[in-house]
Amino acid sequence: MSIPPRRTRHSAEFKATVALAALSESKTLAELATEYRVHPTQITRWKQDLTQNASDLFGKGKRKEVNHEAEVAELHRQIGKLKVENDFLANLPGLNLAGRRNSR
Repeated sequence: MSIPPRRTRHSAEFKATVALAALSESKTLAELATEYRVHPTQITRWKQDLTQNASDLFGKGKRKEVNHEAEVAELHRQIGKLKVENDFLANLPGLNLAGRRNSR
């Protein structure tokens, strides 16, 4: 029994190069597949990914940063709230560290 070959992991630059070559339509998918040693279906998928996500390069990135900062601020707020609750519960008489009532 032979071991199947490992999958090749292509870099983002390689995928972009192949997708751009496919978009230019100067060669057929079969020619590109032979040239880059990639299955034509994979080239089609990378081409679709490039066309669908190209708008993210021109503007959405700035909004993501703003949302990221807001998300971090919200998480810090939640951490603070949970810390206050935890400190309060830790100081209650009759509770041990595991949060269970002492059996007396």
